[in-house]
Amino acid sequence: MLDGIPGPQGDGTPRRVVVHLPAAHGETTARWPVLYMHDGQNLFDDATSFAGSWRLTDALRSASRLGAEAIVVGVWNGAERRLWEYGPFVDPQVGGGGAHEYVDWLCDVLRPIVDARYQTVRDRVHTGIAGSSMGGLVSLYALFHRPDVFGFAGVMSPSLWFAQAAIFDYVESQPFVDARLYLDTGRREGDRTLANARRMRDLLVAKGYALGDRLRWMEDAAGMHHERAWGRRFRKALPALLTLPDRAAP
Repeated sequence: MLDGIPGPQGDGTPRRVVVHLPAAHGETTARWPVLYMHDGQNLFDDATSFAGSWRLTDALRSASRLGAEAIVVGVWNGAERRLWEYGPFVDPQVGGGGAHEYVDWLCDVLRPIVDARYQTVRDRVHTGIAGSSMGGLVSLYALFHRPDVFGFAGVMSPSLWFAQAAIFDYVESQPFVDARLYLDTGRREGDRTLANARRMRDLLVAKGYALGDRLRWMEDAAGMHHERAWGRRFRKALPALLTLPDRAAP
């Protein structure tokens, strides 16, 4: 646990951060990729979660058996400021608009601390960002906002509807980023959510993210918009994110 780190609010309020380390960390000179994840209180512990946790420790053990290991940095959300932090655009109904500040804080304040304390691989190819719902939305945004830092993103059940679906125009307007993407949705999350996710998949393919290579796509037939579903899917998402693409960038 990293405590006492001034958060992105700008007022010095500390932000809690939980760090999961591979079993061999500290015992060898090896270094690991780093994955920054949102809604950190929902990842590991049912007692701190909003509606049950991802049980991410189990998912990480399963991924490790598949040869995929990473340092996972779970950043607690800002409670009442969550939508502001995770919203790349202003939604007139619910707020938002502070994601650029939040993402810059991850990159320019938190990341140097993590790199100084842990055995990280520090290039962008091995630095990723992931989350679900609004955390999925901000992860997708972060990949294009800070391509100097992030080389992969896990976008799980993203809230693509936010701010009148402004993320579509944003992604379409951005230059291609040499990166890996994992995008998923649950078929039991509703017709609009499923249609939006498929639309984003098609947009990313059109931008040059080939399915099965730079873009991994998953439709979970039984998936609902819930932490347990995301934790279950993460077991396969992490190996997909850590697999380097075969093709050269367009």
